[in-house]
Amino acid sequence: MLVAKRTKETNIAEHVIYMFQIEDLIRANNFDLETITHQIILPQVQDDALIEEYKLWYTGFIKEMKNRKLEEKGHLQEVEEVLMELLMLHNTLLNIVQDKEYAEAYESALPAIKELQFKSNSSNLNVVEVALNAMYGKLLLKLKKQPISKSSEEAFSQIAKMLANLALSYNKMRKGELNFTKN
Repeated sequence: MLVAKRTKETNIAEHVIYMFQIEDLIRANNFDLETITHQIILPQVQDDALIEEYKLWYTGFIKEMKNRKLEEKGHLQEVEEVLMELLMLHNTLLNIVQDKEYAEAYESALPAIKELQFKSNSSNLNVVEVALNAMYGKLLLKLKKQPISKSSEEAFSQIAKMLANLALSYNKMRKGELNFTKN
């Protein structure tokens, strides 16, 4: 909960990846608040007041995921909204603002994104969501202590640069500091 608040304010790409992890943790714990409390909340949170806040936070997500039938896949409404904002910003940076720095980062990452779309059979996902899925996949590989090939590491690096640029632009946009005219 505290990590989600911090990342939402500082790095929206990190926030989305963190929320992907929360969704998967809820699924892995069978939408059971007691299990989540004992396996996730209690080992990390010492303050009783915060424990209750975390329980409420997870309870809200559990309810939403069940109501929206997200037991196996899919994202919380909040995550979907951010994904759409990021896609709109991505398109704006490329097509309206014509941000050269972002366009270069995107062009460098595009081959890896396209390859991931093909390999994961996710052609129905937009490039921003594929990029975020890739970085979440890297996180999972690291957590499982699985090796990452040099070529995959290079692809992840290109995607990370694109997402970092997009996240920076997102922060500027939210603060009203992004100029939406052509450079």
